[in-house]
Amino acid sequence: MKQALVKDGGVIVKEVPAPQVSPKGLLVRVYHSCVSVGTETASIGNSGLPLYRRALKQREHARRVIELMRDQGVKRTLDRVLGKLSAGLAIGYSAAGEVLEVGSEVSDFAAGDLVACAGGGIANHAEFIDVPLNLAVRIPTGVTTESASTVTLGAISLQGIRRANPTLGETIAVVGLGILGQLAAQLLRANGCRVCGVDIDAERVRIALDQGMDFGIDASTENYVDRLRRLTDGFGADAVIVTAAGASNTIISEAMQACRKKGRVVLVGDVGLDLKRSDLYKKELDFFISCSYGPGRYDPVYEEDGHDYPLGYVRWTENRNMDAYLRLLASGRVSVSNLGIRKYPVDHAPQAYEALMNGSERSLIVILEYPEREVVPTRAVTLKASAKADKRMKVALVGAGNFACTTHLPNLAKLKDRFVVHCVMSRTGANAQAIASRFGASYATTELEQILADPAVDLVIIATRHNLHGGMVLNALRAGKNVFVEKPLTLNPDDLEEIRHFYQINNNAPLLMTGYNRRFSPVMKRAQKILKQRITPMIVNYRMNAGPLPSDHWVHSFEGGGRNLGEACHVYDLFNFLTASKAIQIHAISISPAGKQHFRNDNFVATISYEDGSVCTLTYTGLGSKSHPKEAMDIFVDGKVLSMLDYKSLTVAGTKARAWKSMTQQKGHIEEMEALADCLRNGAEWPISLDEQIEAARMAFEIERQM
Repeated sequence: MKQALVKDGGVIVKEVPAPQVSPKGLLVRVYHSCVSVGTETASIGNSGLPLYRRALKQREHARRVIELMRDQGVKRTLDRVLGKLSAGLAIGYSAAGEVLEVGSEVSDFAAGDLVACAGGGIANHAEFIDVPLNLAVRIPTGVTTESASTVTLGAISLQGIRRANPTLGETIAVVGLGILGQLAAQLLRANGCRVCGVDIDAERVRIALDQGMDFGIDASTENYVDRLRRLTDGFGADAVIVTAAGASNTIISEAMQACRKKGRVVLVGDVGLDLKRSDLYKKELDFFISCSYGPGRYDPVYEEDGHDYPLGYVRWTENRNMDAYLRLLASGRVSVSNLGIRKYPVDHAPQAYEALMNGSERSLIVILEYPEREVVPTRAVTLKASAKADKRMKVALVGAGNFACTTHLPNLAKLKDRFVVHCVMSRTGANAQAIASRFGASYATTELEQILADPAVDLVIIATRHNLHGGMVLNALRAGKNVFVEKPLTLNPDDLEEIRHFYQINNNAPLLMTGYNRRFSPVMKRAQKILKQRITPMIVNYRMNAGPLPSDHWVHSFEGGGRNLGEACHVYDLFNFLTASKAIQIHAISISPAGKQHFRNDNFVATISYEDGSVCTLTYTGLGSKSHPKEAMDIFVDGKVLSMLDYKSLTVAGTKARAWKSMTQQKGHIEEMEALADCLRNGAEWPISLDEQIEAARMAFEIERQM
């Protein structure tokens, strides 16, 4: 499919794989998508800035990069940043088209429905989009997909008005008569308000007056605050809605000056916010921020999981705002047809954005049109001819997120005499294609079935969200593919039993390896060598200061399964590896959190007893500071103490064994790939036996149960 992407200060149109429909989503064939002129041109401008300039403008992102450099090293962090930049940024958040497929959990829509869609990263400028339920609404009879493609802009304007809470007959000023201001003026008129529009562009003022606005002020020729006071008998507006954009603090200051005593100021646009106390204090003004298109925005439970807010408690969610706007279009009380629409074929998107950036295109509404021909979603794009047959293992990467792109793919590139990246699969086609191009893959896809049916694929690396691991592992094994799956092996005990059963009935089954990389690290190999000579049982104390994660982070959701199943499983495998014994007793105890910001399964102590008499204890916590080292381990055995710190050092007390140090963390990621290659090429033993992989997962499930 064709998709517009932002890259290096401009827009390109690329052929990328079409998305698959998600269980709670709709696959929509887009007929029209609307350009949000201000937001999108700002994104394009930022993409052309040097990295240091972006860092100055986005200081929060810069701080995150510095943290990553400290934790993961400069090279890996730069790989991550440059990888994101090379991928291109999907743009667009307002579109309309026809439903082609509905997800397995969808009952409210059917193929053939015409829908309007919203959402950054969702309602992109692309021929096909996968849209969650709460970000799609049916288009009423009489509304074209061209008009309906403005749904997000309409909902943004409507939410700004709802924040102002206007009543019948009030005088409301709208500052900034771009598309958001134009729609706000019409919506306020439909609400029975007296509307005064303000802009520094006389043509925009004229357009709004032609649509029925009561008063218009050209702020380039007169002081609009004084004029507005004269229009309101000296009192000022009951409310001022700011839909303008600009870095100046004057915009918001003048809006407050234009407001009556105890009035309301609502900010919809992006302006300077160095507020003056004197502007608000004497008048006791209420200042409101309007968040995008309404309640539900930025809430993954609402937007991604499809859980609605009860109408009796939240009357106007973003979805209901979208629906209300479309009904106003259908009734004729709001219209976009006379606002100066300019249409471009999607192939001409670069020219459209260039014209917007240089000012030669001044239309209020710019819409991209998509081919009317019957287009079938193609979920794979060939980039180059497949590598010639040789002894290297052809790898299919399933899940091209940050970890896979900054760890596994660079490591495969270092081991290019043993592996070749054959294809890359990602949920979004643009990401799949960008990563595939960057690492020299033959094709990119959004469809697992294509990979499993490809006879050239020798090894499938699964690095998706955790909840998908178990099912994908089973599908790949049944297709006869060797599998490397990032931890955890699965979040589902039933999947674990199915995997065990698969190997019981298939003697010549392919290899399965879970990414328990820590056992392959240089520090653990050295520790194991010392421990092989032990006479007595040992006591192992492992501390993981994981640091806090936001309560709405995906790791805490059904996708992640929590940090015990998702990360602590590393340590259970490590205990099994170091003791070379079988766990016979497991005991776990967690904190009792007073609130909802802390979780039991990322704040706990687990103690494991082994057949050989050893005792291993893991203290896992998200309560600590990230400025403190994340991982430390002490092993007490035979009069010796082995101490590991953050996979950068190993010291040994009570013996002449030499200490080991590294400038950077070495957690065994490349070493595990070397072991995997040796196994696949030379028929060596599995790097981690099936029993060990299943045992580590079983231990994690038992600890989860006890908490």
